[in-house]
Amino acid sequence: MAQLKIQRPKGTQDVVPSQMYKWNTVESIVKEAAEAYCFKEIRVPTFEDTALFVRSVGDSTDVVQKEMYTVKAAGDSEFTLRPEGTAGVIRALIENGVLNEGVPQKVFYVISCFRHEKPQAGRLREFHQFGCEMAGTADPSADAEVISLAKNIIDTAGLKGIELHINSIGCPKCRPAYIKALKDYFSARSGELCDTCRERLERNPMRIIDCKSPVCSAIAEDAPKNIDYLCDECAEHFEKLKEYLSAMDIDFIVDTKIVRGLDYYTKTVFEFITTDIGAQGTVCGGGRYDGLIGTLSGKDCPALGFGMGLERLILTMENQGVEFIQPHTCDIYIASIGQQAHKRAMRLCAALRAEGVYAECDIVGRGLKAQMKYADKINAKFSVVIGDGELESGKAAVKDMNSGEKTELPINDSFSRAFSALMISHMLDSEELGDTLSDILSELPSSQPPTGGCIS
Repeated sequence: MAQLKIQRPKGTQDVVPSQMYKWNTVESIVKEAAEAYCFKEIRVPTFEDTALFVRSVGDSTDVVQKEMYTVKAAGDSEFTLRPEGTAGVIRALIENGVLNEGVPQKVFYVISCFRHEKPQAGRLREFHQFGCEMAGTADPSADAEVISLAKNIIDTAGLKGIELHINSIGCPKCRPAYIKALKDYFSARSGELCDTCRERLERNPMRIIDCKSPVCSAIAEDAPKNIDYLCDECAEHFEKLKEYLSAMDIDFIVDTKIVRGLDYYTKTVFEFITTDIGAQGTVCGGGRYDGLIGTLSGKDCPALGFGMGLERLILTMENQGVEFIQPHTCDIYIASIGQQAHKRAMRLCAALRAEGVYAECDIVGRGLKAQMKYADKINAKFSVVIGDGELESGKAAVKDMNSGEKTELPINDSFSRAFSALMISHMLDSEELGDTLSDILSELPSSQPPTGGCIS
């Protein structure tokens, strides 16, 4: 086959059919967990008005300054491929009046996001994210519930050694004093900071705290701690959150380095962290953003949520040797010899598929030997060969591809019922079911041709 000259863009990946079962596994886990917590699914556009992200995420963040993919078509406004999920989902809740339907509103989503970053393990330019948002409650028990949902997913996925780190970054009332303290501290050593952190010093000094530069990290070790500057309301909120987490037997570490990278966060911030995927060890992160809805609508409404990168979740599961739900392979391959047998094979496949059986037959024009090689390659559980002799007798031997055991079944309109019984008896290896199969076969006509259509 010719070599393709145009390849996928840097920082993206293809998910080929042989790997899809891993994605199906994690998407099933996250959706079932969210629904168990009574979250409902929501879907929003892939791109939004650029102003939405500038106002919500923050014009001083790395996301807005360096990482957004922004486009403009003739006659249109400027649009940006979503770099994260929260802003678009909150916009949708406001615009569609969902917040008027009673609170709390609890929604979840599985989406693709786009950031122009340096690709590395666990970090792509197009990545996929599971997220949940809860709007309409300021109570710290809501924070604990959202964290509990994230932990439920991690536990269900079978991951080990994942630590929950929590912090409080205060609110607009108490944060200014903390920001001033940070500026005073870092200004005294600004000449030692990296270029990026020197830019952050005036606009967003909290981001210096989680800078990955060894020099900046060392300087940040002795920086003022945000929990020492919390107002009474924020301090009480954080203490109650810790009480609720303890009541739910959820272990946590208070980590004052957790500040999150987006401007809309207030009070609670948290991350679930692993060391199994290198530097990009945050499997899940989130927190409160009580001011975001007010910023976008003019009407205050507390809210919170989290995002979980599916690539990072899958990578962590792979590194820990967690088993994924294996894909469903072909249940039966119906090989045929001759045109009339091929028609019968196609008819039987159609009937089997209507009953939920994964069935295949030849659609390439292969000889019998090549058909059987293909059946083996696709891991078919059973196979059957239909030729002139089988058409004349109205029966064919169905072979268990694992054991080699053969069972004769009628190849008429009763075939799908008989084969379903055969599959169940082999799956459970039950004498009772084996007797049931014998009973079914004895009740079925042995040579009745298929009804409907015209098969000579």
